[in-house]
Amino acid sequence: VCRSNKSPWVCLTCSSVHCGRYVNGHAKKHYEDAQIPMTNHKKTEKQEKVQHTVCMDCSSYSTYCYRCDDFVVNDTKLGLVQKVREHLQNLENSAFTSDRHRKRKLLENSSLNNKLLKVNGSTTALCATGLRNLGNTCFMNAILQSLSNIQQFCCYFKELPAVELRNGKTAGRRTYHTRSQGDNNVSLVEEFRKTLCALWQGSQTAFSPESLFYVVWKIMPNFRGYQQQDAHEFMRYLLDHLHLELQGGFNGVSRSVILQENSNLSASNKCCINGASTVVTAIFGGILQNEVNCLICGTESRKFDPFLDLSLDIPSQFRNKRTKNQESGPMCTLRDCLRSFTDLEELDETELYMCHKCKKKQKSTKKFWIQKLPKVLCLHLKRFHWTAYLRNKVDTYVEFPLRGLDMKCYLLEPENSGPESCLYDLVAVVVHHGSGVGSGHYTAYAAHEGRWFHFNDSTVTLTDEDTVGKAKAYILFYVERQAKPGSEKL
Repeated sequence: VCRSNKSPWVCLTCSSVHCGRYVNGHAKKHYEDAQIPMTNHKKTEKQEKVQHTVCMDCSSYSTYCYRCDDFVVNDTKLGLVQKVREHLQNLENSAFTSDRHRKRKLLENSSLNNKLLKVNGSTTALCATGLRNLGNTCFMNAILQSLSNIQQFCCYFKELPAVELRNGKTAGRRTYHTRSQGDNNVSLVEEFRKTLCALWQGSQTAFSPESLFYVVWKIMPNFRGYQQQDAHEFMRYLLDHLHLELQGGFNGVSRSVILQENSNLSASNKCCINGASTVVTAIFGGILQNEVNCLICGTESRKFDPFLDLSLDIPSQFRNKRTKNQESGPMCTLRDCLRSFTDLEELDETELYMCHKCKKKQKSTKKFWIQKLPKVLCLHLKRFHWTAYLRNKVDTYVEFPLRGLDMKCYLLEPENSGPESCLYDLVAVVVHHGSGVGSGHYTAYAAHEGRWFHFNDSTVTLTDEDTVGKAKAYILFYVERQAKPGSEKL
């Protein structure tokens, strides 16, 4: 219909080929057009056969049912789905397709030649690799590109020994991760490692994170399907599951052995979250002190909470819609959001504190202090909030520093920190474009070897600091500045 060659889906009822829902959605429209009006609840077998509900992705060979709005792992008794899959694979290996692949290779090579830029008068290759969108997976791509530019975190996974999960009869074949397979058949750490290794190689214009996405589906049911997801929620699930898998040992290699391989992770830098420390908590882990005071008797309660990121409210006085030239009032800054997070606040009636001295719930105040700062400070701006009926987006621009973010004034014991130990420099920004959490698009800006790049799925472009600074940030990644011997405070 639209002549698109992106994401072809073949109907398993009539063999017609249409584009997927994240191109122009003609495969879904084909299903909708073929629906028979329901005259009664009982459908005959004949009616069932002409529904055109099941189709197959010609790229990944996965089977999808539009009626169930889910992927299908079963087959017919005669194995017809597998026969279609094998037929498509044979077509892919045919002479005609091989010729088309040669032409595609020539195009890719020419596009690689275009990935050159002038730096100090000399021509260098743009080694950045994009990530293909598998169907509203921009939320995943933006997080993966951001994490790939956090060097200490990324290098740890890339240095892990490769583990081949396939052997024997399945060696060399494409593996299909389905819900019927056991959890032991998939490894998030291994697929995450492979994805990171594929980035910044410069060997291809875009990499398809298909295997990682199927593992995500297997172990994170919340992210099954092709609807838009929240990038921050995905990041937390990803880090939590990487942390858990590393704790339990990695394909026969104990967690302690893995941690010893990276000499940069000393015991004093580890923060325990849900068990033993891993590279996740060593890099992103910090500790908050939650201080609650009863307003009736003055009893003070303190507890320490580990964190991997801080979720900051955009203060309500900045939430009004603003003009492009920002004439409607003072500009919101990241410091305003941090101050709102750490300032003393009185808990409302729905959050009364159970005072152990008064023996009942009382009015109280709450204040956060940061007891320990992480190596990588991840700040999440809470742009989505619930109203009576829907989840709205706060589209306010928040000004943030690209370098020299000073966190000293938020520390519980600032006198114990060095002159530069509280300074952070920006390394990555995730941006949400659009109005709602279930729609829109995610991209990322990230710094690599002193240059800023814009990652928009498979497209990667060189950009500048001014463009990054104007972005309406959703997630900010700051890396702790390494203090140099004899350096003065900036």
